[in-house]
Amino acid sequence: MDIVLIGLLGGLITGISPCILPVLPVIFLTAGAKPALPGELPEVIPAKRARPYWIIAGLVVSFSVVTLLGSLLLSLIGLPQSTIRWAGVAVLLLIGVGMLFPGFERLLERPFQRLPRRRVGEGGSGFGTGLALGTVFVPCAGPVLAAIVVAGSTGTVGPSTVLLTLAFAIGVAVPLLVFALAGRSVAQRIRGFRKRERAIRITGGIALIALAVGLAFDLPQVLQRLVPDYTAGLQKDLADSDAGRSALNLGGLVTDENRDLAKCGNDAPELRDCGTAPALRGLTDWINTPGGAPVDLASLRGRVVLIDFWAYSCINCQRSIPHVVAWDRAYRDAGLAVIGVHSPEYAFEKDPANVAAGAEGFGIDYPVALDNSLATWTAYRNRYWPAHYLIDASGTVRHISFGEGDYATTERMIRELLQEADPSASLPKATEVADRTPKTGSTTPETFLGSSKDRNFGGTEAYEQGTAAFGLPAKQDRDTFALDGRWTVETQFAAPTDAAGGTVRLDFRAREVRVVVSGDGTLTATLPDGSTEDIAVSGTPRSYRLLQTAQDTAGALRLSVPRGVQVYSFTFG
Repeated sequence: MDIVLIGLLGGLITGISPCILPVLPVIFLTAGAKPALPGELPEVIPAKRARPYWIIAGLVVSFSVVTLLGSLLLSLIGLPQSTIRWAGVAVLLLIGVGMLFPGFERLLERPFQRLPRRRVGEGGSGFGTGLALGTVFVPCAGPVLAAIVVAGSTGTVGPSTVLLTLAFAIGVAVPLLVFALAGRSVAQRIRGFRKRERAIRITGGIALIALAVGLAFDLPQVLQRLVPDYTAGLQKDLADSDAGRSALNLGGLVTDENRDLAKCGNDAPELRDCGTAPALRGLTDWINTPGGAPVDLASLRGRVVLIDFWAYSCINCQRSIPHVVAWDRAYRDAGLAVIGVHSPEYAFEKDPANVAAGAEGFGIDYPVALDNSLATWTAYRNRYWPAHYLIDASGTVRHISFGEGDYATTERMIRELLQEADPSASLPKATEVADRTPKTGSTTPETFLGSSKDRNFGGTEAYEQGTAAFGLPAKQDRDTFALDGRWTVETQFAAPTDAAGGTVRLDFRAREVRVVVSGDGTLTATLPDGSTEDIAVSGTPRSYRLLQTAQDTAGALRLSVPRGVQVYSFTFG
């Protein structure tokens, strides 16, 4: 029941959020404007009474299937992650053109005329329109949707995840159905609209075409950046409630072994009893252990254990690691054991040599395990890079901290647990590593160049997997990137193909800018003040610093990339 209620509430909140604004005109207009069929006079035949319900039903079905299984299915058959989205955009465009030109619609229907069909006068149900909308409908990523997406992408879809997804989709559908019913009611009851049903139908077609074109150029993202998310507070309150914390750690992730982890919450100000720490599992390799031998938590009883979930190219982890390294060095002799669980975001982060090089570069000499299948990540019900789990000498989880910041609290609790384990222990003074956690919203979000994770491309071209020519736009939105030259875009990176190389223009806000690249060559960064810096790149993917300042900096950075270098992402601090 908690799962159903949290899903419904999360969906209802999302259904009134600003990110659904682009689809509202389409739903409002198409619910009262039935597509014409051969031989009809569309200006006098009303839409079916059930049409609004069928449109929303189609949206719910396709959104649920795409969210849960779309990424998995596309990966299995080797298609780009954007395939479903572009298919939906194409269908919306065809439906819109058909609403404008009945002759074109009849042409589209000609291959299906031999199929059995109901009486012509009843017309289309709108289910197909809803299916197309569901493939392109991208609601604001609140905690409920995040839990669904992670379960789908990690292949841990269970009955609880399916139940949450359906409840969330139904919750989102309720406000949308209100708009659909309102559109049908207006079209049917107001005399002026009945006389102009042909005009309504044309307007609906224009709205569908406008939505398809807008989606092709990511215009809804521009709208979402302009309109503040007035539902963010409600989403946070929902996730922080007892029922929310319990329901959102699901998808088969909640077991008797890890059920009590919810008692810790996030960044609690005092130590708590959150159950016995789950076992480490599914780990493929170990770094910094004798002969690569695995570490068993049971063998560490009597010591305080800190488990740090991280990924070596993650900027948030890069700012957190100096604190973890300092704690390990300060308190190892006093009874602290640190274990780094490397949970990859990228495929290249699964390579043991890459992880070992990353660990060495950060000065990590405590044991690091490769959790390439996210098995331990799942056992701990984790959702964040970085995440810290503090375990006492008896093997009980006593504190959980997600994300960056609040390092003083975590260190205070480490000291308390060490003193609790050995009251006679003499502890060194607290570490003094500066907390460089940026303020929320003060930096550009992590920017990915791979087609599977692209979120903020600022060019005018379609950004999809394959080779194409790009040009820098005359005006580029804030917190976006654009390309110049001929580039090949893969699922995880982009690379220039011409001998002259290519250029990335990055509009950013940050004190530090880093780029994750691989290959061999020299990058040339032109900074906002006009100065340039050359960065030699060699070997496997790793993070390189492009800019670091003492104060917040905003502007455009140009990065010249030679052929033979692959660009994965930009991170900001």
